[in-house]
Amino acid sequence: MAITPLMPVYPRSPVRPVRGEGVYLYGEQGERYLDFAAGIAVNILGHGHPHLTRAIQDQAATLMHVSNLYGSPQGEAFARRLCELTFADTVFFTNSGVEAVECSIKTARRYHFAKGRPEKHDLITFSNAFHGRTMGTISATDQAKMIDGFAPLLPGFKVREFNDLDAALAAIDENTAGFLLEPIQGEGGIRPATHEFLAGLRAACDEHDLMLVFDEVQCGVARTGQLYAYQHYDVVPDIMASAKGIGGGFPLGACLASEKAAAGMVIGTHGSTYGGNPLAMAAGQAVFDIVADDEFLAEVKQKGERLRSALEQMMPNHDHLFDSVRGVGLMLGIKMKTDSRAFVNYLRTKGLLTVAAGDNVMRVLPPLTIEEEHIREFVETLSAAAGEYEVPAEAA
Repeated sequence: MAITPLMPVYPRSPVRPVRGEGVYLYGEQGERYLDFAAGIAVNILGHGHPHLTRAIQDQAATLMHVSNLYGSPQGEAFARRLCELTFADTVFFTNSGVEAVECSIKTARRYHFAKGRPEKHDLITFSNAFHGRTMGTISATDQAKMIDGFAPLLPGFKVREFNDLDAALAAIDENTAGFLLEPIQGEGGIRPATHEFLAGLRAACDEHDLMLVFDEVQCGVARTGQLYAYQHYDVVPDIMASAKGIGGGFPLGACLASEKAAAGMVIGTHGSTYGGNPLAMAAGQAVFDIVADDEFLAEVKQKGERLRSALEQMMPNHDHLFDSVRGVGLMLGIKMKTDSRAFVNYLRTKGLLTVAAGDNVMRVLPPLTIEEEHIREFVETLSAAAGEYEVPAEAA
């Protein structure tokens, strides 16, 4: 048999973690890695955080799963907390980010259906976006690597240039339901939206009664130094998808919506077997016990500024490799002058874990619990590795 037991859809590296502790991962032979990838912005409290671990253990011993046919005191409590901390009035819990985005799309379309406008079903989306890997979410992007071989894509999406407000507004027509975008693109290369862009989309939604849908799967949950990235912009969405960090490593996502936006989401319109299970709710509550705190968020901002400053001081020593730093808080990207994916692979051999992204960017997404010593270790290891790195001939 030629095919591997795990379907070969990932280019898996030789890194094979079996244990995590704080900001470090350990491989099968005891090799140690400084984890500045954090499961791609998932392990925001690092590995084995005692409060999160204890909450999961206690809940697992009490009640892990019941059907959503029954009342959910655990889900009600966490949903109430999210609503108190954000713009939202109601929450649907999912098991992943892509499910949260799918629910967001359905919520936006159902809003117009409930208003007697079923023809308003198109969402305007943006170049280089990443919203997940379902048929619905790949149909919302223009990235060939995600859509090649999966035709026919689903109708109902128009892709326009990210941060081009004029192009977005020009795309509005009688079928438009709203806009779907990441306030800060992750996979697309750590590209923040401009304030003018988001404010312009909000104004257009208000004028035309459209839905503004934010995908904060990667940039949400304290990653940028605000609980959610929209709070940096003072631009409030109607619907928002959250996941990754929300469970600290436990599979969990959420679709948050205003009462107005959720008007069409009535009994029978959506569902999930596992969504909102008591175990996931315990994980989410434990994460928010830590991150939904002004002092913690201020520390994330400070750590982000310290890390950015240290990187900017180091980069001129290797200006044949590094171009610039971008991003917000601890959602940073290093624009490379050589192939970022090859360099990320090389760093793994030096015990340093980062993540490649579009636009030739290396993502730096550490746990939000890093300390000064970890920042120093990261920058020193990165600088030493850069000094030894030989740019592949084809990339030179």
